[in-house]
Amino acid sequence: MKRIAVLTSGGDAPGMNAAIRAVVRTCLYNGKECYGVRRGYEGLIEGDFIPLDRAAVGGIIHRGGTILKTARSPRFKEQEGVQQAINKLNEAGIEGLVVIGGDGSYRGAKDLDSMGFPVIGIPCTIDNDIAGTDETIGFDTAINTALEAVIKLRDTASSHDRLFIVEVMGRNAGFVALEVAVASGAEYVVIPELPLSIGRLCDQLNYSHKNNKSHTLIILAEGVMSGEQMRSKLQDTAGYEARVTVLGYIQRGGAPTSKDTVLASRFGAYAAESLFVGKTGLMIGCISNRMVLSPLERAWTEHKTISPELIGLVEKLSV
Repeated sequence: MKRIAVLTSGGDAPGMNAAIRAVVRTCLYNGKECYGVRRGYEGLIEGDFIPLDRAAVGGIIHRGGTILKTARSPRFKEQEGVQQAINKLNEAGIEGLVVIGGDGSYRGAKDLDSMGFPVIGIPCTIDNDIAGTDETIGFDTAINTALEAVIKLRDTASSHDRLFIVEVMGRNAGFVALEVAVASGAEYVVIPELPLSIGRLCDQLNYSHKNNKSHTLIILAEGVMSGEQMRSKLQDTAGYEARVTVLGYIQRGGAPTSKDTVLASRFGAYAAESLFVGKTGLMIGCISNRMVLSPLERAWTEHKTISPELIGLVEKLSV
Protein backbone atom coordinates (compact mmCIF):
# COMPACT_ATOMS: atom_id res chain seq x y z
CA MET A 1 0.00 0.00 0.00
CA LYS A 2 1.61 3.22 -1.20
CA ARG A 3 -1.17 5.80 -0.99
CA ILE A 4 -3.95 6.23 1.58
CA ALA A 5 -6.50 8.93 2.37
CA VAL A 6 -8.04 10.36 5.52
CA LEU A 7 -11.44 11.96 6.10
CA THR A 8 -13.37 13.43 9.02
CA SER A 9 -17.08 12.79 9.34
CA GLY A 10 -19.93 13.63 11.68
CA GLY A 11 -19.71 16.28 14.38
CA ASP A 12 -16.36 17.96 14.87
CA ALA A 13 -14.39 17.39 18.05
CA PRO A 14 -11.17 18.85 19.50
CA GLY A 15 -8.28 16.65 18.42
CA MET A 16 -9.47 15.82 14.91
CA ASN A 17 -6.67 17.89 13.38
CA ALA A 18 -4.09 16.22 15.60
CA ALA A 19 -5.29 12.84 14.31
CA ILE A 20 -5.11 14.02 10.69
CA ARG A 21 -1.58 15.26 11.29
CA ALA A 22 -0.54 11.93 12.81
CA VAL A 23 -1.93 9.95 9.85
CA VAL A 24 -0.12 12.19 7.35
CA ARG A 25 3.22 12.22 9.12
CA THR A 26 3.15 8.47 9.74
CA CYS A 27 2.67 8.06 5.99
CA LEU A 28 5.64 10.32 5.27
CA TYR A 29 7.80 8.50 7.82
CA ASN A 30 7.04 5.21 6.05
CA GLY A 31 7.55 6.57 2.53
CA LYS A 32 3.81 6.59 1.71
CA GLU A 33 1.56 9.26 0.20
CA CYS A 34 -1.49 10.66 1.98
CA TYR A 35 -4.50 12.50 0.62
CA GLY A 36 -7.19 14.37 2.49
CA VAL A 37 -10.88 14.01 1.62
CA ARG A 38 -12.74 17.28 2.04
CA ARG A 39 -16.35 17.35 3.33
CA GLY A 40 -16.51 13.77 4.56
CA TYR A 41 -18.39 11.13 2.60
CA GLU A 42 -19.92 13.74 0.30
CA GLY A 43 -16.43 14.78 -0.76
CA LEU A 44 -15.54 11.10 -1.15
CA ILE A 45 -18.35 10.62 -3.69
CA GLU A 46 -17.24 13.73 -5.59
CA GLY A 47 -13.54 12.86 -5.49
CA ASP A 48 -12.69 16.03 -3.57
CA PHE A 49 -9.15 14.92 -2.69
CA ILE A 50 -6.15 17.06 -1.81
CA PRO A 51 -2.54 15.89 -1.32
CA LEU A 52 -1.34 16.32 2.25
CA ASP A 53 2.36 16.83 2.87
CA ARG A 54 4.36 17.93 5.87
CA ALA A 55 3.59 21.62 5.32
CA ALA A 56 -0.16 20.98 4.90
CA VAL A 57 -0.44 19.68 8.46
CA GLY A 58 2.11 22.00 10.02
CA GLY A 59 0.73 24.02 12.93
CA ILE A 60 -2.64 22.25 13.10
CA ILE A 61 -2.00 20.00 16.09
CA HIS A 62 -3.65 22.39 18.55
CA ARG A 63 -6.36 23.75 16.24
CA GLY A 64 -9.98 22.89 16.97
CA GLY A 65 -12.44 21.71 14.34
CA THR A 66 -11.19 19.94 11.23
CA ILE A 67 -9.15 21.34 8.34
CA LEU A 68 -10.86 18.80 6.05
CA LYS A 69 -14.36 20.00 6.95
CA THR A 70 -17.31 17.67 7.45
CA ALA A 71 -20.75 17.35 5.83
CA ARG A 72 -23.82 15.13 5.78
CA SER A 73 -24.16 12.83 2.80
CA PRO A 74 -27.57 11.21 2.19
CA ARG A 75 -26.15 9.84 -1.11
CA PHE A 76 -23.59 7.74 0.75
CA LYS A 77 -26.38 5.85 2.51
CA GLU A 78 -27.22 4.23 -0.81
CA GLN A 79 -25.13 1.45 -2.37
CA GLU A 80 -24.78 3.50 -5.54
CA GLY A 81 -23.17 6.32 -3.56
CA VAL A 82 -20.72 3.94 -1.89
CA GLN A 83 -19.74 2.49 -5.26
CA GLN A 84 -19.23 5.99 -6.69
CA ALA A 85 -16.91 6.76 -3.78
CA ILE A 86 -14.90 3.58 -4.36
CA ASN A 87 -14.61 4.43 -8.07
CA LYS A 88 -13.21 7.87 -7.19
CA LEU A 89 -10.73 6.34 -4.75
CA ASN A 90 -9.57 3.83 -7.34
CA GLU A 91 -9.21 6.53 -9.99
CA ALA A 92 -6.96 8.50 -7.63
CA GLY A 93 -4.85 5.45 -6.88
CA ILE A 94 -5.84 5.50 -3.22
CA GLU A 95 -5.57 2.05 -1.65
CA GLY A 96 -6.86 2.56 1.89
CA LEU A 97 -8.88 5.03 3.98
CA VAL A 98 -8.78 6.29 7.56
CA VAL A 99 -12.17 7.51 8.82
CA ILE A 100 -12.17 9.83 11.84
CA GLY A 101 -15.57 10.17 13.52
CA GLY A 102 -18.29 8.52 15.58
CA ASP A 103 -20.62 5.55 15.18
CA GLY A 104 -22.47 7.06 12.20
CA SER A 105 -19.16 7.55 10.42
CA TYR A 106 -18.25 3.95 11.19
CA ARG A 107 -21.40 2.67 9.48
CA GLY A 108 -20.22 4.36 6.31
CA ALA A 109 -16.75 2.92 6.80
CA LYS A 110 -18.25 -0.56 7.21
CA ASP A 111 -20.10 -0.15 3.90
CA LEU A 112 -16.78 0.55 2.17
CA ASP A 113 -15.16 -2.44 3.86
CA SER A 114 -18.06 -4.71 2.88
CA MET A 115 -17.50 -3.75 -0.76
CA GLY A 116 -13.83 -4.63 -0.55
CA PHE A 117 -12.18 -1.29 0.14
CA PRO A 118 -9.68 -1.25 3.07
CA VAL A 119 -10.69 1.10 5.88
CA ILE A 120 -9.73 1.79 9.51
CA GLY A 121 -11.76 3.93 11.94
CA ILE A 122 -10.57 6.39 14.58
CA PRO A 123 -13.10 7.14 17.38
CA CYS A 124 -13.57 10.89 17.65
CA THR A 125 -16.62 12.30 19.47
CA ILE A 126 -17.05 14.36 22.61
CA ASP A 127 -19.87 12.00 23.67
CA ASN A 128 -17.43 9.14 24.46
CA ASP A 129 -20.20 6.69 23.54
CA ILE A 130 -18.18 4.27 21.39
CA ALA A 131 -17.45 0.82 22.82
CA GLY A 132 -13.98 -0.59 22.27
CA THR A 133 -12.05 2.32 23.74
CA ASP A 134 -11.84 3.84 27.20
CA GLU A 135 -12.04 7.35 25.76
CA THR A 136 -12.70 8.94 22.40
CA ILE A 137 -10.86 11.93 20.95
CA GLY A 138 -12.50 15.17 22.12
CA PHE A 139 -14.04 13.82 25.32
CA ASP A 140 -11.43 15.18 27.71
CA THR A 141 -11.48 18.62 26.10
CA ALA A 142 -15.28 18.80 26.23
CA ILE A 143 -15.25 17.93 29.94
CA ASN A 144 -12.70 20.62 30.73
CA THR A 145 -14.55 23.23 28.66
CA ALA A 146 -17.79 22.45 30.47
CA LEU A 147 -16.06 22.32 33.84
CA GLU A 148 -14.62 25.80 33.42
CA ALA A 149 -18.11 27.18 32.77
CA VAL A 150 -19.71 25.26 35.65
CA ILE A 151 -17.11 26.52 38.15
CA LYS A 152 -17.97 30.10 37.18
CA LEU A 153 -21.68 29.37 37.49
CA ARG A 154 -21.14 27.94 40.97
CA ASP A 155 -19.69 31.29 42.06
CA THR A 156 -22.88 33.02 40.91
CA ALA A 157 -25.13 30.34 42.42
CA SER A 158 -23.36 30.72 45.77
CA SER A 159 -23.57 34.50 45.72
CA HIS A 160 -27.32 34.54 45.08
CA ASP A 161 -28.44 31.34 46.86
CA ARG A 162 -29.75 29.92 43.62
CA LEU A 163 -30.52 26.60 41.97
CA PHE A 164 -28.77 26.20 38.62
CA ILE A 165 -29.46 23.62 35.93
CA VAL A 166 -26.56 23.22 33.52
CA GLU A 167 -27.40 21.36 30.32
CA VAL A 168 -24.41 19.65 28.69
CA MET A 169 -24.04 17.72 25.43
CA GLY A 170 -23.80 13.98 24.96
CA ARG A 171 -26.83 12.95 22.89
CA ASN A 172 -28.11 9.76 24.52
CA ALA A 173 -25.05 9.13 26.68
CA GLY A 174 -24.26 10.59 30.10
CA PHE A 175 -20.45 10.39 30.07
CA VAL A 176 -19.88 14.15 29.76
CA ALA A 177 -22.52 15.03 32.35
CA LEU A 178 -21.28 12.49 34.88
CA GLU A 179 -17.61 13.48 34.67
CA VAL A 180 -18.47 17.19 34.86
CA ALA A 181 -20.72 16.57 37.86
CA VAL A 182 -17.98 14.76 39.79
CA ALA A 183 -15.25 17.23 38.82
CA SER A 184 -17.34 20.31 39.65
CA GLY A 185 -18.74 19.02 42.92
CA ALA A 186 -22.31 19.28 41.61
CA GLU A 187 -25.08 18.10 43.91
CA TYR A 188 -27.02 16.15 41.31
CA VAL A 189 -26.56 14.63 37.88
CA VAL A 190 -29.30 13.61 35.48
CA ILE A 191 -28.25 11.17 32.75
CA PRO A 192 -30.05 8.86 30.27
CA GLU A 193 -28.59 5.74 31.89
CA LEU A 194 -30.50 6.31 35.15
CA PRO A 195 -34.29 6.54 35.55
CA LEU A 196 -35.33 10.04 36.63
CA SER A 197 -37.95 10.72 39.28
CA ILE A 198 -38.74 14.43 39.53
CA GLY A 199 -40.51 13.78 42.83
CA ARG A 200 -37.43 12.13 44.33
CA LEU A 201 -35.22 14.91 43.01
CA CYS A 202 -37.46 17.49 44.65
CA ASP A 203 -37.26 15.56 47.93
CA GLN A 204 -33.46 15.68 47.68
CA LEU A 205 -33.54 19.42 46.98
CA ASN A 206 -35.79 19.94 49.99
CA TYR A 207 -33.40 17.92 52.16
CA SER A 208 -30.48 20.06 50.99
CA HIS A 209 -32.43 23.24 51.73
CA LYS A 210 -33.26 22.07 55.25
CA ASN A 211 -29.58 21.36 55.82
CA ASN A 212 -28.73 24.98 54.94
CA LYS A 213 -27.19 24.38 51.53
CA SER A 214 -27.10 27.86 50.05
CA HIS A 215 -26.92 26.81 46.41
CA THR A 216 -27.37 23.76 44.23
CA LEU A 217 -26.02 22.66 40.86
CA ILE A 218 -27.75 20.08 38.70
CA ILE A 219 -25.82 18.78 35.69
CA LEU A 220 -28.26 17.61 33.03
CA ALA A 221 -27.43 15.49 29.98
CA GLU A 222 -29.28 16.81 26.93
CA GLY A 223 -30.51 13.30 26.04
CA VAL A 224 -32.87 13.23 29.03
CA MET A 225 -34.69 16.51 28.42
CA SER A 226 -33.90 20.15 27.88
CA GLY A 227 -32.91 22.43 30.73
CA GLU A 228 -36.11 24.43 30.27
CA GLN A 229 -38.21 21.29 30.51
CA MET A 230 -36.53 20.34 33.76
CA ARG A 231 -36.96 23.86 35.11
CA SER A 232 -40.70 23.66 34.39
CA LYS A 233 -41.02 20.24 36.02
CA LEU A 234 -39.27 21.41 39.19
CA GLN A 235 -41.47 24.50 39.29
CA ASP A 236 -44.69 22.55 38.74
CA THR A 237 -43.82 19.75 41.19
CA ALA A 238 -42.39 21.66 44.16
CA GLY A 239 -42.30 25.34 43.28
CA TYR A 240 -38.53 25.45 42.84
CA GLU A 241 -37.17 28.36 40.84
CA ALA A 242 -34.12 27.42 38.79
CA ARG A 243 -31.80 29.22 36.40
CA VAL A 244 -30.89 27.33 33.23
CA THR A 245 -27.61 27.47 31.35
CA VAL A 246 -27.19 25.55 28.09
CA LEU A 247 -23.52 25.15 27.23
CA GLY A 248 -24.21 23.90 23.70
CA TYR A 249 -21.65 23.83 20.92
CA ILE A 250 -18.99 25.63 22.93
CA GLN A 251 -18.12 22.13 24.21
CA ARG A 252 -17.10 21.00 20.72
CA GLY A 253 -14.71 23.85 19.98
CA GLY A 254 -11.33 25.08 21.10
CA ALA A 255 -7.85 23.63 21.27
CA PRO A 256 -7.64 20.03 22.46
CA THR A 257 -6.19 19.29 25.88
CA SER A 258 -2.80 17.61 26.07
CA LYS A 259 -4.58 14.34 26.83
CA ASP A 260 -6.70 14.54 23.68
CA THR A 261 -3.73 15.67 21.59
CA VAL A 262 -1.65 12.70 22.67
CA LEU A 263 -4.56 10.28 22.23
CA ALA A 264 -5.30 11.61 18.74
CA SER A 265 -1.64 11.34 17.77
CA ARG A 266 -1.47 7.73 18.96
CA PHE A 267 -4.71 6.83 17.20
CA GLY A 268 -3.66 8.46 13.92
CA ALA A 269 -0.28 6.75 13.79
CA TYR A 270 -1.71 3.35 14.72
CA ALA A 271 -4.51 3.65 12.16
CA ALA A 272 -2.12 4.37 9.29
CA GLU A 273 0.25 1.58 10.32
CA SER A 274 -2.66 -0.86 10.58
CA LEU A 275 -3.65 -0.11 6.98
CA PHE A 276 -0.07 -0.60 5.83
CA VAL A 277 -0.05 -4.19 7.10
CA GLY A 278 -3.42 -5.10 5.55
CA LYS A 279 -5.84 -4.53 8.44
CA THR A 280 -9.36 -3.45 7.44
CA GLY A 281 -12.88 -3.17 8.82
CA LEU A 282 -11.52 -2.29 12.25
CA MET A 283 -11.51 0.64 14.66
CA ILE A 284 -8.68 1.86 16.85
CA GLY A 285 -9.14 1.93 20.60
CA CYS A 286 -7.16 2.52 23.77
CA ILE A 287 -7.95 0.27 26.73
CA SER A 288 -5.90 0.51 29.92
CA ASN A 289 -3.44 2.67 27.94
CA ARG A 290 -2.86 -0.05 25.34
CA MET A 291 -3.74 0.33 21.65
CA VAL A 292 -6.27 -2.24 20.45
CA LEU A 293 -8.30 -3.06 17.33
CA SER A 294 -12.00 -3.96 17.30
CA PRO A 295 -14.57 -4.62 14.56
CA LEU A 296 -16.21 -1.41 13.31
CA GLU A 297 -19.68 -2.74 14.07
CA ARG A 298 -18.86 -2.88 17.76
CA ALA A 299 -19.57 0.87 17.79
CA TRP A 300 -23.30 0.35 17.23
CA THR A 301 -23.90 -3.23 18.38
CA GLU A 302 -22.36 -2.91 21.86
CA HIS A 303 -23.58 -0.43 24.45
CA LYS A 304 -20.80 1.33 26.34
CA THR A 305 -21.60 1.30 30.05
CA ILE A 306 -21.34 4.23 32.42
CA SER A 307 -19.22 3.94 35.58
CA PRO A 308 -21.27 2.90 38.64
CA GLU A 309 -18.46 4.22 40.83
CA LEU A 310 -18.79 7.75 39.46
CA ILE A 311 -22.57 7.64 39.82
CA GLY A 312 -22.15 6.74 43.47
CA LEU A 313 -19.54 9.45 43.98
CA VAL A 314 -21.95 12.23 42.99
CA GLU A 315 -24.38 11.13 45.70
CA LYS A 316 -21.75 10.44 48.36
CA LEU A 317 -19.84 13.68 47.92
CA SER A 318 -22.87 15.99 47.66
CA VAL A 319 -24.00 15.52 51.28
